[in-house]
Amino acid sequence: MKRLVIVIVLAAALWSGHWFWAASGMKSDISAWFDARRAEGWAADYAALSVAGFPNRLDATLDAPAMADPATGWAWQAPFLQILRLSYDDDHVIAVWPDRQRLASPRVKYDLTSADMRASMVTRGKAATLERATLIADTLRIARVGANPGGGTAMTALNLAIKAQPGSGEKAAYRVALSAAEFAPPARTRRRIATGDVLPPRFDVLKADIAVTLDRPIDRHTLERARPQPVALRIEAARAEWGDMVLEAAGEVTIDERGRADGRITLRARNWRDILGAAVATGALPQVVAGQMQSALEMIAGLAGNPRMLDIPLQLAGGRVYLGPVPVGRAPWLRLP
Repeated sequence: MKRLVIVIVLAAALWSGHWFWAASGMKSDISAWFDARRAEGWAADYAALSVAGFPNRLDATLDAPAMADPATGWAWQAPFLQILRLSYDDDHVIAVWPDRQRLASPRVKYDLTSADMRASMVTRGKAATLERATLIADTLRIARVGANPGGGTAMTALNLAIKAQPGSGEKAAYRVALSAAEFAPPARTRRRIATGDVLPPRFDVLKADIAVTLDRPIDRHTLERARPQPVALRIEAARAEWGDMVLEAAGEVTIDERGRADGRITLRARNWRDILGAAVATGALPQVVAGQMQSALEMIAGLAGNPRMLDIPLQLAGGRVYLGPVPVGRAPWLRLP
């Protein structure tokens, strides 16, 4: 019995020593990362750093973290950030954000509020190359700083999942799934599209399943260096339902080093005239172009035999979007900031 007690005491002492060594290493790694960012010209700081969770967890809490990348003009700050993992598993990390954060782009600042926002990430190797990750946010609202209270974009739940795909060679292929429950665009946007109660305040469905290939993998250096950039994108399925308007998309494009997409995307639209009007109302499509498109689409819908449903094959080439031989607008530039 005495020997058993001695063994238990020794094991507890060894495990305690391991935990305190791992906790010290975690604090040192986080502190060194912030030091390295400041050496590169970032504004990167926090008020305090602590690690708890003994005996099986390593729960790091950063008080008042703030970061700004001068190369891109993006910045982020929050009251705290938690980074959680098991003391015996370096490859699985959970991040927990507070109920209020601020995100700034070069042109505008946003307040993000949520009831719960966290991410789980599994990596491999010394470079912490991404294997899979999920992000969930409950009761998320994104509002411009200074906007009217209660405005902005809101959703009751956001779910984002990404998983690395095998066999991509030097590049990195990922499958991305996105869904937003009860997605509500800003009230001002809805009023610009339609007056009265023509459109409900929320989307019935908003989801997408996309395969994307990047020029290099996502890893621990992604925030520190130039971002991995997409070189190919395949929309397996995307669907948005807003009142009587339904829009689906599928297709595949390649992307050059400037972010220009070339390929083909097919849109299926129900009540497509309303969707076209919405694009004009929000400024996404000039009125003169919309008029030309409507004439062509009326003909296509008539030939298909269903004036409410429309299949639209769009060709992307040379930085422009074509409906058949007719250019109808500029193609989006697909570059990560």
